[in-house]
Amino acid sequence: MARKRSFGQDGAPTALDRLGRWLSTRRFRKSLKGVSVSSAVDVGCGYDAKLGRQLFVGADLVLVDVNVDATLAAPNVKILEGQLPSILSELDDHVFDVVLCHNVLEHLWEPETALREFVRITRPGGLCLLNVPSWLGKRALEFSAFRLGTSPRVEMNDHKNYYDPKDLWPLLIRAGFAPSDVHCRRHKLGLNTIAVCQRAGL
Repeated sequence: MARKRSFGQDGAPTALDRLGRWLSTRRFRKSLKGVSVSSAVDVGCGYDAKLGRQLFVGADLVLVDVNVDATLAAPNVKILEGQLPSILSELDDHVFDVVLCHNVLEHLWEPETALREFVRITRPGGLCLLNVPSWLGKRALEFSAFRLGTSPRVEMNDHKNYYDPKDLWPLLIRAGFAPSDVHCRRHKLGLNTIAVCQRAGL
């Protein structure tokens, strides 16, 4: 069943979610150090799109999700609403310096289709930054959601898969990233997998 609500649309993220986003922001900032970003897209940005807005201040930014807070629209911020991955077909080829996808692939039935779209819309030499929960993270997330109530139950029930580096890496290669340009590793004490992928030149 297709999602009808974006993450955070029905209430502010929990303290645990905010911590996770903060840790991801730190990691992504390291990956972006020294990188000139004039255009970026945050795929599955969530209702408040906070991560993308923090990372790409001043850049032309496209926010993509089922629903995005309309007040975030600005001269340099475009909102694109629709279902993933099909909505990505509305974006032009090779236009973004950075494609960001944070905690989204695990919600998709067609993750490889989304990854191929990421390759298509990233400019040559640009970066694709991804974060997903690992199989170890599955235990922690479900305990937090189903036992403690400190994570949104509806989000955990929407998960389709989890990804260790050995699961994510082959998807990235099949999508079109070159092995030499993919850096995929565990982080957050092994609870997440992060991938930094550079788009090869044409």
